[in-house]
Amino acid sequence: MRSEEAERRDGGAAGEALASEGTGPFEVVLEEHRKVIDGFPVGRLLPVMARRAVGPFVFFDHMGPTAFEPGRGLDVRPHPHIHLSTVTWLFEGEILHRDSLGYVQVIAPGAVNWMTAGRGIVHSERTPPEARERGGRIHGLQLWVASPVDGEDVEPAFSHHPAETLPVIERPGVKVVVLAGEAYGVQSPVPVQSPLCYVEARLSAGASLEAPDQIERAIYVVSGELEVDGEGLGPERLGVLRAGARTIVARTDVHFVVIGGAPLGARTIWWNFVSSREEAVAEAARRWQAGGFPRVPGETEFIPLETLPPFARAT
Repeated sequence: MRSEEAERRDGGAAGEALASEGTGPFEVVLEEHRKVIDGFPVGRLLPVMARRAVGPFVFFDHMGPTAFEPGRGLDVRPHPHIHLSTVTWLFEGEILHRDSLGYVQVIAPGAVNWMTAGRGIVHSERTPPEARERGGRIHGLQLWVASPVDGEDVEPAFSHHPAETLPVIERPGVKVVVLAGEAYGVQSPVPVQSPLCYVEARLSAGASLEAPDQIERAIYVVSGELEVDGEGLGPERLGVLRAGARTIVARTDVHFVVIGGAPLGARTIWWNFVSSREEAVAEAARRWQAGGFPRVPGETEFIPLETLPPFARAT
């Protein structure tokens, strides 16, 4: 989740996650920083000074959980992106996605929305009218995946993947859903741009699971507690795994996700823009201010950008 003046003022961060030096299997452990943005609680974990990315994943937000009264809901007005893919995964609630390509899609728990910004896309995220009328809870994760250098300026694209299209691995005490990329010998249908994995897992107390093989990996615990090679990790913490860290064991019933992949190199991240080239971010900011991005059909609002990044103002 992005937006509004508080986010623009600090270049787009909802706050700095608390970092502690890891021990044993963990390089570093990040504890999310909770902040309320437009009445909506968000926990930011990436990016932070202690860790800018995990593989190609450069942004990690834990949205909610929160309950909206009838008549109220999420309202993230149209805003732009470049050179990244957004992926939304909900545990509760619904979000209505609209974008400048003309896609209108409700995302519900168990489905994946994957939007590749390429050279530029605009989208909004709102509570659907029916859900707004009745009120209810919303809870989920939103991640950004940086595009590889040779894929930054592709045509923007959007894809939606219902729950029944995603690979599921089940055995006693273990359920794993491969949301994006490849893990455990199966491939998600989500069209990724670089080698990565993004999996959700639910383990009963005492059950175990091997961590997926990737160059860089991290585990985020949504609820419950687990251990990796004997070292514990509790809820709302992101543990970046060392090379060779392997066995995940549930200390309690536990719900977590694993992200990972090949690192793509340094990225400039400012507001809603990500790029390997600082000037591309500056140009995107100037273009949004000048009204040069496409509009979202059915939307009359947008999030203005009143302040350019320092490197844009200096050119």
